[in-house]
Amino acid sequence: MSGPDEAPSQAPRNWFRKPLRHAVNAFLAASTSIPRLALNIALPTLCVSCREPVAGEGVCASCWGKLSFIARPYCERLGIPFVYEPGPGLLSMEAIADPPAYTRARAAVRYDDVARTMVHALKYQDRTDLAPTMGRWMARAGQELLDNADALIPVPLHWKRSWSRRYNQSGTLAKIISRDTHVPVVPDALRRIRATEQQIGLSRSERARNVQGAFKVPPEKKSLVQGRRIVLVDDVLTSGATVDACARALLRAKAASVDVLVFARVVDSFKTPI
Repeated sequence: MSGPDEAPSQAPRNWFRKPLRHAVNAFLAASTSIPRLALNIALPTLCVSCREPVAGEGVCASCWGKLSFIARPYCERLGIPFVYEPGPGLLSMEAIADPPAYTRARAAVRYDDVARTMVHALKYQDRTDLAPTMGRWMARAGQELLDNADALIPVPLHWKRSWSRRYNQSGTLAKIISRDTHVPVVPDALRRIRATEQQIGLSRSERARNVQGAFKVPPEKKSLVQGRRIVLVDDVLTSGATVDACARALLRAKAASVDVLVFARVVDSFKTPI
C-alpha cells in the first residue's frame, strides 16, 4: 500500500538530505579557497612596474609616485594638460584645428612608462587585479562627465579578439566605474563589425582609415542609445581615432551626446592654449 505507509520513511530521508547538501557545499568551498589562500601566500602580488611585492593594489608606493596624474589646467575639449592656467574655457590647438566627434575627453594619467605597463598588463597579461585601482582613478578624473551620464559604453573588441583575450579590458574598467558611480553599463549597444589591424605603429591618418566604419549600433539596440548621454570607456587614448569612430556611430544612432573617459592618454608635451 501507498500513502500513509510511505510517509514515515520519506521524512527522515528528506531531513538527512538538506544537512548533507550543506556539508558538501561547505567542503567544496573550503577545498577551493584553501589552495587559493596558499597560492596567495606563496606568490604575493607583485608591483606591475618594478616587480616588488605589494599589498593588493598592484602598484607600489614608489611607482605610484612616478605616475603623472592629469588635473586642471587642461583643454576643456580634449583633456590635454596645459603648463599654466589660461583661463576658463580655452581650448588646445588640436581641439580647434581638428575637433573630434565627441564632446569632451578626460584621462586619469599621462601615458608614461608606469601607465603603459599597467595598460599592457591589464590588456595582455590577465592582471585584472589592476582594474579596481585604474577604474577608481578614472571615476575621479571623469566626475564631471559621469555626474550627468545616462550610460557607460565600453569600446568593443571584435569577437575574434574578444575570444582570444577572454575579456574586454574596457568592459572591465567600465564595470568598476559603474560600481563606484551607479551609472549603468550597456555593453552590447556598440559593436565592432569589422576586424581591424593593431593601431600600434600606424600614423594618425592610417589609424583613422583603419577604424573607419568599424563600429555600429545594431538596430535592436538603438533604443538603448537614442537620446541618452553616453560616456565611452577605453583604456588608453592615443590619436583618438578609435573613440572618434565609436562616437560617430553612437551619434548616428541619435545619442544626445558622447564623452570619452580613459585611464591614460598620450601627451606629446605640455600644450599651449590658444
